[in-house]
Amino acid sequence: MPPAPRPQIAYITKMFPRFSETFILSEILELERTGMDVRIFSLKLPTDARRHADVSRVRASVIYVPEVSPGSVRAFLGPHLEVFRAHPASYLLTAADAARRSARSRSWSALKRFAQAGYIGARLRRAGISHVHAHFATSATSVARDLRGLLGTSYSFTAHAKDIFIDSMSRTSLIQKLRQARFVVTVSNYNVRYLRALEPGATIHRVYNGLDLDIFRPHPPRPQEPPLLLAVGRLVEKKGFDDLIRACAQLRDRDVPFRCEIVGAGGEGARLDALIAAHDLTDRVRLAGPMPREELIHLYPQASVFVAPCVVGADGNRDGLPTVLIEAMALGVPVVATPVTGIPEIVHDGETGTIVPERDPEALADALERVLANPDDARRMAAAGRVLVEREFDLRANVATVRKLLAEASAA
Repeated sequence: MPPAPRPQIAYITKMFPRFSETFILSEILELERTGMDVRIFSLKLPTDARRHADVSRVRASVIYVPEVSPGSVRAFLGPHLEVFRAHPASYLLTAADAARRSARSRSWSALKRFAQAGYIGARLRRAGISHVHAHFATSATSVARDLRGLLGTSYSFTAHAKDIFIDSMSRTSLIQKLRQARFVVTVSNYNVRYLRALEPGATIHRVYNGLDLDIFRPHPPRPQEPPLLLAVGRLVEKKGFDDLIRACAQLRDRDVPFRCEIVGAGGEGARLDALIAAHDLTDRVRLAGPMPREELIHLYPQASVFVAPCVVGADGNRDGLPTVLIEAMALGVPVVATPVTGIPEIVHDGETGTIVPERDPEALADALERVLANPDDARRMAAAGRVLVEREFDLRANVATVRKLLAEASAA
């Protein structure tokens, strides 16, 4: 009896690989390890100067969809003719719907997504792929929804944070995507409650972003003198790094020995640099730039505290549940964080870490001072944090849930 064919799934991303989106990379690698045939479609070319070493382990080829512009018409013409000839009625209906959405929004966005869907759709037809999965509820899922209209393929998507919370996100569009998706995955119970309030009939699964716990296992701590406060993330408002810098100024004024490194890159870099200088902290606080995961794994154990001072941005943007926070806890580093969105699902105040109010530099400084002054208590909470990560954030167990959902969708 011949072996059963491997399930084939198309993954649609806005950009692959992307330096800050290690969770997508880890998920694809685990799906491939379990025998799933993944085809990756990226709507943009990668722009990051650095890459994580694990990118080289991805077996799937990445198909980069051309930029939609007058100069790329010929690249889209052939695929669209192929899809039109195979499904003329659904093609015309989907094109008309895209035109209506573009007219309502007074932008070309919906028509661009339709163009990209046609380009991808021709390749899905040839490969016999009947289900697509998108990461983030924005452009990638818009393309997946148009593929459903063009070809009748089912789609699912993973909702993260900015893609569902930011004020500029159309709630009407998000509700339609929730309603038409075969299923939705999201990364915290907080997100599940939020999405179900928008569309009670949607099928939503909470699947935490997992880690390979063979790689992220506690290392012997290598504490530094003075103690290292470590933060990691994009330099954007929702990370709350300005509050961390202000808290560091208070620690300095209290004669608490420390140094602080903020790892990451982003649009707020110049403003944060200016804030460091304004508080005369250039000898204590450093913006270290982006760092690949393999280097971060060696940096985490040097930290006495990992800090995630996340906030809800002025535009509604916020984190879902920062992967770097899970990484730090997996490696046995004590953590201090704010109660934004899903963070309290992993940082239980006084048990697996310390929670402080958002946008409160004084409370953050108080918490950091307490952790530095009580290393035994910090180590107790860090050990409990590792146990929680093992129970809830194991990559293999969590991706197994996603794989089952994808395989069922592909078979259907």
